[in-house]
Order: sequence, then structure tokens, then C-alpha cells
Amino acid sequence: MPTPPLAGGTAGPAALRPLLDTVLAALHDGAALRGGPLPAGGPDTVTPRTRTATHPLIPDHGTGPHHALRALVTALAQGAADPAHPHCAAHLHTPPLALAAAADLAASALNPSMDSWDQAPAASALEADLTSALATEIYPHAPSPDAVITTGGTEANQLALLLARERHGPVQTVCGANAHHSIARAAWLLGLPEPVVVPALTGTLDLTALDDALTELHRPLLVVATAGTTDTGEIDPLDAIADLCTTHDAELHIDAAYGGPLLLSPTHRPLLHGLDRAHSVTLDLHKLGWQPASAGLLAVPEHHHLAPLHHHAPYLNADDDTEAGLPDLLGRSLRTTRRPDALKIAVTLQALGRTGLADLVDRTIATAHHLADLITKTPALDLYDRPTISTVLFRPTGADDHTVATVRRTLLQRGHAVLGRAHAEGRLWLKATLLNPHTTPQDLQALLDLVTGTTTDLLTGPPAEPPTGSQAHLRTGPPADPLTGSQAHLRTGPPAPEAGEAAPEAPETAPTPTPAPPHPTPHPTESDTPR
Repeated sequence: MPTPPLAGGTAGPAALRPLLDTVLAALHDGAALRGGPLPAGGPDTVTPRTRTATHPLIPDHGTGPHHALRALVTALAQGAADPAHPHCAAHLHTPPLALAAAADLAASALNPSMDSWDQAPAASALEADLTSALATEIYPHAPSPDAVITTGGTEANQLALLLARERHGPVQTVCGANAHHSIARAAWLLGLPEPVVVPALTGTLDLTALDDALTELHRPLLVVATAGTTDTGEIDPLDAIADLCTTHDAELHIDAAYGGPLLLSPTHRPLLHGLDRAHSVTLDLHKLGWQPASAGLLAVPEHHHLAPLHHHAPYLNADDDTEAGLPDLLGRSLRTTRRPDALKIAVTLQALGRTGLADLVDRTIATAHHLADLITKTPALDLYDRPTISTVLFRPTGADDHTVATVRRTLLQRGHAVLGRAHAEGRLWLKATLLNPHTTPQDLQALLDLVTGTTTDLLTGPPAEPPTGSQAHLRTGPPADPLTGSQAHLRTGPPAPEAGEAAPEAPETAPTPTPAPPHPTPHPTESDTPR
């Protein structure tokens, strides 16, 4: 076998072009074989089929680049949960923009390593400018704001606690019950006291309980507020929390991994009022920023706040090299080798500009409000609350938690929809996290029809006659595998395809379009709890 070509250099693009054609064809073919937001049949079908298609992973003699790309990329695409499908809406799992994915290809081909200037001359300059620009968006009035790029919100939150510890010693973290799980994990990893958890009974951090906690606790204190919770997308009262931190001499970190990009929208920016009062802010652009993972940041109001991250390794940042003017990059991350994730972010910002990104944010939030409107008009469904960002919680009317969980799993097994789950007000809810700006009102209505139709199937059994019209899509694709144990009574339809057998491609019938309202207006929910 000849020596394989490289991706870089002047010859790299010519070597890449035919391989990219193979990859793109395999992505298309895999998506067509999947025929929906995720493969039908669950792990018992997907795992053996994937293993059959990709075996052996380490053959004695290679199959060649095109065969390997076709086999593995097709298998991965066929078995993917595809966030570009409008019914894949469970998590903060964004469909990346095509231009961001293309930029990521360039980053992979050039392969700069962001741990020393001589491995990333231009990429290090681009990253420095990008992090400064994004930090300025968060801290517009600070003299020298800065940020570091992270793998996501979890790493950024860990860095925030680390920096607070380096400033003050074993800081006591105080967070809401709505905070991301990474806060408690970061405290554990850093040897800090277990966080004091303040109630968030209405979905956001309780100010009276926070005041009481800060009054009783010993300093130093770090309060963590959330701008966009994982379960409901709600935003803590940032300004009021900042006031309490000032009163009690506590520092403030704001986890805006989800909600941070609202800054780019003039319409929704006021939801983040007070963000610039934090000592550090987490931002994650592979959520509401449509970037391929990973694309996180931790921003601080002053560049020198990042000084504790400095680290010396003579082969990467020798003192005489630094004195001679070569930038020292080791203080820009706890990682050594890392990708130039700044490139895809910078390409997106430059290509779309403020207005283009604001349109994506506004369009996505309007879609979430339209889904909430449709739910309130559907007697068989209950809405938890109006969405703050793009997360919508709902459940079948009168269903118990077991039925809600089974509806979700049945939709997964059938390959019809990917919905999340969240507990609120003591009940289990289905969670739609809408991040696809191409989702239409028809897509939303079809998703709700899937939920109501599946609920009816589970509770009463399938209808005697095949459904027609706007409900026809409920009978497309292979049904779930037979259920066992306590769920056996929910069994509907024949079993899914045998392991290794491709699921039949199912035609979809679009429901009657539902026009979007001119402007989303609040509707009451069944809950009397104020938020």
C-alpha cells in the first residue's frame, strides 16, 4: 500500500477533495437509511448493526480509504441522533452550521496545536483577538476583559471555581438547586467544600434563601447563578443576585453556557441584565451558537484574573523566547495540546455578523413560543410554562410519570422523536429543547401529533384502521421492540427489525401547516406557581 497522503501543505487539498466526496455521499446515504431523527429499534438493534457494518475495526490488511470512509461514516450517520432533524430536540445538542463545520475541517487539516506559538502562529493571534472580542461583549465597560476557550460549560465552570480558589483559598460555593451538575463536580475535583445548595422552587434561585445563606456562612464565598438552566431554560435574577453578593462581600460566577448568546440579540439581551457584574462568566457556543463541539469559553473582566493559569514548560515557553516576543500560550488553558476552536467561531461571527446571529437567536426563541402556543391549544397536552429561551416542558394530560417516561422511550424505540425529560413541580415532563432555526410550524405540529398518538397507543392500543391525514405519519417506520417486565401491557405492533437488519425507510406525510402567530403572547398554565 502506498504511503497515504497528508491533509496539509499545497498537496493536501487535492488529496482531500475525492475523500470529501466519499464522506459527503456516505453522510447522505446514512441519513437516508436512518429515515428520521434517530435509528429505530433501540440499543438492541443499533449496536449489533453498527458492529456488523464496521467489523473488523483493525483488519490485517487495510480496506483502503474510500471503502473505510463509506463503511464507517455511513454506519455512523445511519445510527446517529441527528440534531438537524426537527424532531431531535432532547438536549442542548445543536445542529452545527454548515459553514462552522467547513471551518472545522480546515482546522483539522492544518492541525495547529494551541500550546506554543511555533505550532500555531496565526491561530494563536486569531484566538487572542476572538477571546478579547467575546469577553468585551460580556464586559463592555471593563478596561481589559479576556476569555479562554474551553471544551464547554463543564470545563469553564471548573476553571471559574479554580480561579476563585486561587484568589481566596478554600472558597465556599453557594448555588441554586437549579445549577448545572458540573458545579458540585468541580468543587469535588478541586478539593473545595461541598456546595451549599439554595432552593429554586420556582425554577430560579430563591433570593430570600440566598440572603439567609450568605448571612450565615463564613467567607470566602462564591455564588453561582445560572442564565439558562438545563431543565427549563430559566434565568436566575442576575442583578438581584449581584446586589446580594455585593452586600455580603461574595464573588459571583454566572453559568451562561446556554443563555449567553442572548447578548447578540437586541430583543432578548435584557434577559441577561447584570451579567457584566459577575467575576467570571461561562459561555458555550456549541449550544445556542450552532458550533460543532467543542466551543466553550470562560470570560473574566480583567486579563490579570487569568494569571493563576500560567504554567512553565521550557520546551514550550522558555523565558528567553517569551522575552524575545514569542507569545506564551500555556496560560490560556489547563490543557496542553488543544484544537484551534477559535477558527469556526470566528468564521461564523464574520460570515453572519451581529444581525445574522441575532436572527438565528430570535427565530429559535420564536419557534419555542410557537410550540408552547400549540400545546396550550391541544386538550391532550399540558404546558409547564412559557419558555424563557428555547426549552419547552409539556406532558400528556392526566398521565402519570410512568406513562410520560414510557412515551419518551417508545418514541426513541420507534425512531420517531428524541425528547428529553425533566422533573418540575414534583412531576416528570417531556422536554423539547429547540435549537434548529429551520424548524417549521408543521414540524412542531407533527411532533405533538407523535406524542399524543403514542400516548393513545400506549393507553388504549393502536387503532383498528390505519390513520389518515395529519395523523398518518404516526404509523410510519418500524414500531418499538416488544416491551418486557412491568411494561409488557404497553406492547404495540410487531417487533423491530432483527439485529443487523436495516430499518425500512418510511415516507412522511406532513400535517396541515399551522400559521405562526404574529407575536408570541403569554398563556396561563395549569400551574399557579409564579415564576
